[in-house]
Amino acid sequence: MTGDGTRVVRAGLPEPEAHEPALPGPVFAAHYHLPGEATGPYTYGRDTNPTWSRLEAAISELESPDEPAHTVTFASGMAAVTAVLFSQLRAGDAVVLPDDGYQLLPAVRTRLESYDIEVRSAPTAGDAQLGVLDGARMLWIETPANPGLDVCDIRRLADAAHARGALVAVDNTLATPLGQRPLDLGADFSVASGTKALTGHGDVLLGYAATRDGALADGVRLWRKTVGAIPGPMESWLAHRSLATLALRVRQQAEGALALATALAERPEVTGLRHPGLPSDPSHPLAVRQMRPGRFGCVVSFVLPDKAYAERFLAALTLVDDATSFGGVRSTAERRARWGGDDVPEGFIRFSVGVEEPADLIADVLRALDTAKP
Repeated sequence: MTGDGTRVVRAGLPEPEAHEPALPGPVFAAHYHLPGEATGPYTYGRDTNPTWSRLEAAISELESPDEPAHTVTFASGMAAVTAVLFSQLRAGDAVVLPDDGYQLLPAVRTRLESYDIEVRSAPTAGDAQLGVLDGARMLWIETPANPGLDVCDIRRLADAAHARGALVAVDNTLATPLGQRPLDLGADFSVASGTKALTGHGDVLLGYAATRDGALADGVRLWRKTVGAIPGPMESWLAHRSLATLALRVRQQAEGALALATALAERPEVTGLRHPGLPSDPSHPLAVRQMRPGRFGCVVSFVLPDKAYAERFLAALTLVDDATSFGGVRSTAERRARWGGDDVPEGFIRFSVGVEEPADLIADVLRALDTAKP
């Protein structure tokens, strides 16, 4: 079997052609020449684009290397999320969402309820969704959850949902397809924000939904066409270019995140420390079974005593940017409560480990913690 590092370098590339680039440049055409009947793969720029097609083929190879899959790319991760939800749910349906997931899910809930769709919620940990599945049309899972990093059992929940006639979608943003393959674990959809670790350079907004079911993919694709949530050709090209280093980045970031979490565990001012790769983490046993070995993600979360303490810590960092999002090659951290959308303490820090040398990063963090002391 081809290894991930080899697969990402060549995923979605066309056959080599003499005197042509390995990854052809982005196609910006809004319309294409259509003599006679309107047939062929490319007809109008809102419907299809060869630059998207290459990226979508690449992501399909990563999300489902052993079985054919369909990927639909979008202008952002939220565009992908809403496409999956609104293409499949109808008035009178019920959907189960995590109550500790991405902070825009409450806004999605409000919109779903305005269309007479019942929204139930449950925490990620402990597979709590099992208690509210009966009668639902869709189960939405986010694992590891952002920002709290709880993990749920995709296989167990997918089997339970399918037994009740429900579809299952998994937000795979934090893990990436090199860390976790939801489709292999029984999910109907693997959805992610390509803005984060998938592309990893902080220069692209992108999202995608992958599925092995052609009819489900057609529904999501029609939603994209209808609302116009299409990715830009340049963004798609940049994302495909970035995939070649995904295995290297995921490996380095996961190693750095585990090293940082291990160091933070020794600090008395740090509480609520979470990282799925940390043996002491409550999600670790399940993460070991479900996620790829050594690829537990780049995010570490922890709590400092209060808001002022956290802000002093962030200001003292020199190798880490005080910025939102995660998964980039440069380490970032933020006091997550500043946004108001997450149920976290005022001193809660979401830390995204980049590809810096772990020893340098840890030294900077420990120094900043010392500086932040009252």
